[in-house]
Amino acid sequence: MKQFLSLITAIIIVGATTNLAQAADKYKLDPRHTNIIWKAGHFGFSFPSGKFTNTEGILILDEKDLSKSKIEVTINLATINTGDNKFDGHLSSPDFFNVKKYKIAKFKSTKIVMKSVDQANIHGALTLNGITKAVILDAKLNKIGPSPATKQKTAGFSATTTIKRSEFGIKFGLPAIEDNVKIDIETEAILAN
Repeated sequence: MKQFLSLITAIIIVGATTNLAQAADKYKLDPRHTNIIWKAGHFGFSFPSGKFTNTEGILILDEKDLSKSKIEVTINLATINTGDNKFDGHLSSPDFFNVKKYKIAKFKSTKIVMKSVDQANIHGALTLNGITKAVILDAKLNKIGPSPATKQKTAGFSATTTIKRSEFGIKFGLPAIEDNVKIDIETEAILAN
């Protein structure tokens, strides 16, 4: 009888572990459909923008409880693109992103707070210019399902946040070039095999 109870307990534990594993799926960000676009005020005249064109990341997506999901993203700062090579070069210099010293920026979620069935605040740590600060993304789950293009299960999100660049040691041109930088994120993630 004791052996029978041990066997039943083992089956229950294995079953529970399997259910936990199935509750969350691993997705990889699709770099071709991931854009991180920033915008900052320039002497009050305009709000120039640029984007990073090489972003990688992993999304652990729990469809049953989105608040248990996690995301980790790595941004290749050398891929900054404003449409002007000279401007890109200045932004890559020690005045701004100091790309030779700090090649990547990272974001890692720490907590997800659901605001509705498809909107959430994603709390996380952003590391930029060698400095890590807490950041909150205002995110929306756009859609989960098979992509008509790839036939693969895909999850799409939009998110926004605003950071103070001075908090990350990027102080060139302050205050004429604004401290607040708005960031817009569009991303698709593909279910990993």
